[in-house]
Amino acid sequence: MSRTDGAAGPADSDRSRGIGILGAAAIGVGGMVGGGIFAVLGTAVMLAGGGTPVAFAIAGVIALLTSYAYAKLSVRYPCAGGTVVFLDRAFGIDLATGSLNLMLWLSYLVTIALYASAFGSYAGTFFSNVQPWQKHVFISAGIVIPAIINILNSQIVSRSETIVVIVKLALLSVVVAAGAPYVDTAKMVPSTWGDPLSLVVGGMVIFVAYEGFELIANAGADVRNPRRTLPWAFYSCVGFVILLYILVAAITVGSVSASVIAASKDYALAEAAKPALGQTGFVVVSISALMATFSAINATIYGNARLGYSLATDGELPEFLDRQTWHRPIVGVVATTVLSLLLANLVDLHSIAIMGSAGFLVVFTAVNAAAFKLGPAARANRAITGIAALACMTALVMLLIKTYQADPHALWIFCAMAGGSVAFELIYPRLTGRKLRLNNHVSRAGADAATPTGN
Repeated sequence: MSRTDGAAGPADSDRSRGIGILGAAAIGVGGMVGGGIFAVLGTAVMLAGGGTPVAFAIAGVIALLTSYAYAKLSVRYPCAGGTVVFLDRAFGIDLATGSLNLMLWLSYLVTIALYASAFGSYAGTFFSNVQPWQKHVFISAGIVIPAIINILNSQIVSRSETIVVIVKLALLSVVVAAGAPYVDTAKMVPSTWGDPLSLVVGGMVIFVAYEGFELIANAGADVRNPRRTLPWAFYSCVGFVILLYILVAAITVGSVSASVIAASKDYALAEAAKPALGQTGFVVVSISALMATFSAINATIYGNARLGYSLATDGELPEFLDRQTWHRPIVGVVATTVLSLLLANLVDLHSIAIMGSAGFLVVFTAVNAAAFKLGPAARANRAITGIAALACMTALVMLLIKTYQADPHALWIFCAMAGGSVAFELIYPRLTGRKLRLNNHVSRAGADAATPTGN
């Protein structure tokens, strides 16, 4: 049945040729297994110790619970707007949802900075005695070059994304398989774990490596048989990545000494390949990390520039961001690039990881609350969505408490990001006279939801 008018026609044949379960799941896996695992694995290990696999599992459970809300809302409101649409449909367009939408936009800026920091760290492994200014050059190049590609021809890298995803998964599989015989399980007994708070916080620091499953929601209008495809895609991709991350964490803490991880926490995954594969493994992982982070930066710049364009056309961001050149949001690409460069070069990797994970925990708390509110319409179990919202909120509070204890500077940076989002949405419309208006995607989602989708 057509999701627009219920009549047979072109829409049906288009839907029949749409994205299937494997294709939709691949979008989620590609979004999750990007730069995050390469960037903050070492930081998570420093917090959770031998309990890092447990920390990854905790973060994975929260991601899996949240994927339930995304699956239900994506079936009910299949459109390219994704998270923005879900929040607006549940709570209306006001200061709160405007601030959350801006927080989502800023969180993606933070992920670009995170990936760029990882790109700089792994690039530095190919040189001896890298000076701080040289690392900043590597970090900046990791943002500027993808930005130029987005301006000239964003398809150059996106067309090779499938190959990059396959390479990443193959590499991680090799690291896990080759490293398994070198794992010392004594390094993962409970006595080597961090305290309970550190376990949760270790998982939340790495949570930014899980957030990519939400990208599936943006393809909701393009899948075939969405009632079956979307839930299977969300759950299978998150479940697969949970297992992969737990295995990678076990190989890392089980085969690499704590002192080595401490000394190389910014490129810990490359060190994890050394016991089994030697220096060759280290180099191969480093090259793959450069490919993965570069690809992730390119894709995130592409997506965030378009998110900024959408928010600008709705009046939530400055008007200049909704200008297009060559049918592309060039101004948005430039703005995304400049802000990401400032974050990546002025804020340390640990603080960036906390900002990114905390930002997405805020947004995911709201999405779970949206699914709870829209429960009957979305056919969502309110017990599950309520538990998911509570889990995200609890994890966020614990992350912020630990951050206050260990690194108050990082906490104030996140508070500035959150407070700035609210302040901007409060002040900007009053200064400019711009009025918030209903997003076209929201209107379409409302119309689409009037008729059943799938079987």
